[in-house]
Amino acid sequence: MLGQGGVARPLPLSGSRAHPFLLSRDRYPASSRPFSHHVTLPVSLPPVTWGGSRRAGDGGRPGSAPACRVRLILLLLLPPLLPPPSPLGRAAGAAASRFQPYTMDWQPDEQGLQQVLQLLKDSQSPNTATQRVVQDKLKQLNQFPDFNNYLIFVLTRLKSEDEPTRSLSGLILKNNVKAHYQSFPQPVAEFIKQECLNNIGDASSLIRATIGILITTIASKGELQMWPELLPQLCNLLNSEDYNTCEGAFGALQKICEDSSELLDSDALNRPLNIMIPKFLQFFKHCSPKIRSHAIACVNQFIMDRAQALMDNIDTFIEHLFALAVDEDPEVRKNVCRALVMLLEVRIDRLIPHMHSIIQYMLQRTQDNDENVALEACEFWLTLAEQPICKEVLSSHLVQLIPILVNGMKYSEIDIILLKGDVEEDEAIPDSEQDIKPRFHKSRTVTLQHEEDRTQDDEDGEDEDDDDDTLSDWNLRKCSAAALDVLANVFRDELLPHLLPLLKGLLFHPEWVVKESGILVLGAIAEGCMQGMVPYLPELIPHLIQCLSDKKALVRSIACWTLSRYAHWVVSQPPDMHLKPLMTELLKRILDSNKRVQEAACSAFATLEEEACTELVPYLSFILDTLVFAFGKYQHKNLLILYDAIGTLADSVGHHLNQPEYIQKLMPPLIQKWNELKDEDKDLFPLLECLSSVATALQSGFLPYCEPVYQRCVTLVQKTLAQAMMYNQQPDQYEAPDKDFMIVALDLLSGLAEGLGCHVEQLVARSNIMTLLFQCMQDTMPEVRQSSFALLGDLTKACFMHVKPCIAEFMPILGTNLNPEFISVCNNATWAIGEICMQMGAEMQPYVQMVLNNLVEIINRPNTPKTLLENTAITIGRLGYVCPQEVAPMLQQFIRPWCTSLRNIRDNEEKDSAFRGICMMIGVNPGGVVQDFIFFCDAVASWVSPKDDLRDMFYKILHGFKDQVGEENWQQFSEQFPPLLKERLAAFYGV
Repeated sequence: MLGQGGVARPLPLSGSRAHPFLLSRDRYPASSRPFSHHVTLPVSLPPVTWGGSRRAGDGGRPGSAPACRVRLILLLLLPPLLPPPSPLGRAAGAAASRFQPYTMDWQPDEQGLQQVLQLLKDSQSPNTATQRVVQDKLKQLNQFPDFNNYLIFVLTRLKSEDEPTRSLSGLILKNNVKAHYQSFPQPVAEFIKQECLNNIGDASSLIRATIGILITTIASKGELQMWPELLPQLCNLLNSEDYNTCEGAFGALQKICEDSSELLDSDALNRPLNIMIPKFLQFFKHCSPKIRSHAIACVNQFIMDRAQALMDNIDTFIEHLFALAVDEDPEVRKNVCRALVMLLEVRIDRLIPHMHSIIQYMLQRTQDNDENVALEACEFWLTLAEQPICKEVLSSHLVQLIPILVNGMKYSEIDIILLKGDVEEDEAIPDSEQDIKPRFHKSRTVTLQHEEDRTQDDEDGEDEDDDDDTLSDWNLRKCSAAALDVLANVFRDELLPHLLPLLKGLLFHPEWVVKESGILVLGAIAEGCMQGMVPYLPELIPHLIQCLSDKKALVRSIACWTLSRYAHWVVSQPPDMHLKPLMTELLKRILDSNKRVQEAACSAFATLEEEACTELVPYLSFILDTLVFAFGKYQHKNLLILYDAIGTLADSVGHHLNQPEYIQKLMPPLIQKWNELKDEDKDLFPLLECLSSVATALQSGFLPYCEPVYQRCVTLVQKTLAQAMMYNQQPDQYEAPDKDFMIVALDLLSGLAEGLGCHVEQLVARSNIMTLLFQCMQDTMPEVRQSSFALLGDLTKACFMHVKPCIAEFMPILGTNLNPEFISVCNNATWAIGEICMQMGAEMQPYVQMVLNNLVEIINRPNTPKTLLENTAITIGRLGYVCPQEVAPMLQQFIRPWCTSLRNIRDNEEKDSAFRGICMMIGVNPGGVVQDFIFFCDAVASWVSPKDDLRDMFYKILHGFKDQVGEENWQQFSEQFPPLLKERLAAFYGV
């Protein structure tokens, strides 16, 4: 949306468009996906995630007990308090006297032991009242360090007890270790460590796994250095002829390798990997598949960091992997595939000689009967697509690969059950809170409008978000679709001969699951194969629009997404041909009776709005009727997506929304929601984002609503700052505030200032916003500073009389934030300085040196993002415009990057003021431009229609230069010009 003077300020939408597959991989790329430490317990309790960075859901480690769930009590990450010991009930009191002094053959008091066992039994009760009692008791017991001796005793020695109770005891101990291991008395810590090592070979796989988790938790508390015997003992236990001992030790080592990989490859421990890696490699040929699997998993932890000990043994490792390629055990095959995917990223040189065989192997594994193996193998294609050799090595295999990927894109039976694919109408069922992902607000970033209609390469990119609810885990369908997407971007239209014959059969298939996968395929290739698809789109788009009315909700929802991927093409055709029918059907789907379809349609419509922009103006009344009707229909989750669609509409049609009829439709439901939400409700985020876009678009049309909205935003900022101050002074007493409330409020204030312009002056006059802004500009959180500087710039443009008295305090803060490490903060600070220049005029002189050196450094910095370069160039130009004498001496240091940064910017006010500045600086210091004059000529030629007086300035500089060097030298000089540049300068300036 083009604001005053041509500043485009898209508000990036957090958690925006739904995307059927490109989400989870971003969270867990092949190279860094954490392995699950999820050990399952055979009791009806919810799952516990082991260790710090685990994700649940790998179904437990192979060979562990049957899958099951662990009650909330297990997640009692009670930070147990440690005042002076208080007695463990009556029995514990008796025990306490016996616990002095500690000995390694510690024995529990019988009554105390029974009390602990009863507590463990009660904790497995489904009764919430019992659960509360258990939690209170645990808090009491945790004040008494000897409680930990009881817990390890139950885990390791009390073999008469059932396994779930023993394991639960270990998990509570693990949480205690995590919370305050440093406070354990030395004898307690030693007793726990000794018991772990003595019992790592327990007969039960569940107990072995629990002890392994306890060991790695202790190790991760800085104990690897303080427990020197741990690694040697575990490595020695690998040689045991007893399977349980070997497996238990390997399980513990695997967890330590996962949690402490960097430390193991450091001098701090004398590089134990030099011994461990060769040791692990010996076990690749072990007779037990569980042991083979552990061995590969251990080594795999060190691939991405290129651990030296592994690099020294890399050929042996690869040779051993190839030997295990056809292993019967799926877990072993999965780990082999995982290793090859990572090696492809870090040691492709070692794989290239075998690439043909590896590709053939991965083609087989991508079709493995075990979906976990197939998924791991499918990652290979994603990683290969990022390698320069992809095209060369994969071209001849596409004929096999493409059908395999397409086949993997079908929903499995379990997917359909999890997605409730048979439930067609669920609009009346309220959302459960866990259905709603946390939203993170993206702060306002100031950008400039380019020659092209759309802003190029948005730095942040838009997170393609996916919402398969329970399926938001990465799965084979998503991985196959993502692989097809990236390969389409590598091979472009060369992919189509392999795809088109398949597509026809899929898209018109009578089975809905097959047809749905065909629509997904079509969406996946949209970006990469767009050019080759164009001839087929006139036939395909109407078919897809028809699929929006399919009787299966999952077909309707994927059709929404795929159509959004072709929105750019749809908009490029005459509106009546495809845009109008698509818009009509999408609006019907926004009011679908299925929540998933509502969501997909809303997201697709927001994408269409971005592409169509003012093409939608004739249909605004119809669009608003639908969106407003959806307000009364939607459950909680989709309401948040509806705000996005409304905000995007406002950004897209801009001031065309400022009609009494439209305002009357749109504003009452928005203000009603605004009034319903409390200040601490996170649903305010998307609503405030939406209102910010609406306020900017409606301009004076927002005046009747502005006062309460403005006041509430100021209150939100004030509350958050006060809470932050209390937290900083007394972190034990107060919670840290959620600063997103403040960021969103600052962004809405920016929207009001931009939309209302000078009308915002009275609101600012009656509030303490400038004082609050001074605090926000110095906040430790970059996003808060980013939004503060955007607001400062907008207030500078709207009501400078209130900003001017603060300039002396604000400028040093702006100067210190010209730090390109925080790109968006730096960008907004730079833009605000430029706006202040234009208001201050010559009074800017005392502040020039505060900012100029940093700006010149940024514009000369390699790899600086385009938006930041452009804003920096504009601000340097504006500084030169108001203070040419101060800035001109540095002209030679920035003129070349300055010219190249601004040649692609559309004619507008910012560009005008910046070029006036450069002309004035050349007048003061003509020698500063001589070496790079060709770049200045090119930048001048980028103007389509400069104002007359600016054109005169260009004319004088060009002719002055020509006259000074003489006709002959000018001819030689202008020979270097590209033909187009030569023509433009001759036509416009007669040189």
